[in-house]
Amino acid sequence: MATSAGGAGERMPLPEVCVCYVLREWEGRTEVLLGRKKHGLGKGYFVGLGGKLEPGETAVEAAVREVHEESGLVVASADLDARGRLRYLFPYRTAWSQVSNVFVVREFAGAPAPSDELDPEWFPLDAVPLAHMWDDAKHWLPGVLAGGRVERTYVFGEDLATVVEARDHVA
Repeated sequence: MATSAGGAGERMPLPEVCVCYVLREWEGRTEVLLGRKKHGLGKGYFVGLGGKLEPGETAVEAAVREVHEESGLVVASADLDARGRLRYLFPYRTAWSQVSNVFVVREFAGAPAPSDELDPEWFPLDAVPLAHMWDDAKHWLPGVLAGGRVERTYVFGEDLATVVEARDHVA
């Protein structure tokens, strides 16, 4: 389990989250579904669909649930393609630190609709709005959307928005 430095030399587990990137073929190109966050952590940013794991829930189960809650789309756990794990460290706001399980899915049912959490929007892979996403996305998201994997740790600076360090992922 991923950990973060805790008090008195102990290591505390980081909260686990999931993020899922829904892909479709549309008019001869591949597109990804992103959502602009309406509130909370990352408000105003475009993000993949996802969120916190509920007690007793696996990352796959959470991804299926979160995709439906945030977009109305239905995906099957068997169709999720695990693409890696990201560890996010926020030394200046440790409550934001977390481990994210990354998935891609190409099979889904339904049409995306806005939710309380975000407004979904399709983007061609060559026009992903990286400048309007968390700073780390530019380093790994294009590769994952192209079929790659990611296992990295990103440390954010005092502004809580800028990556100040990236390193190979440590479980």
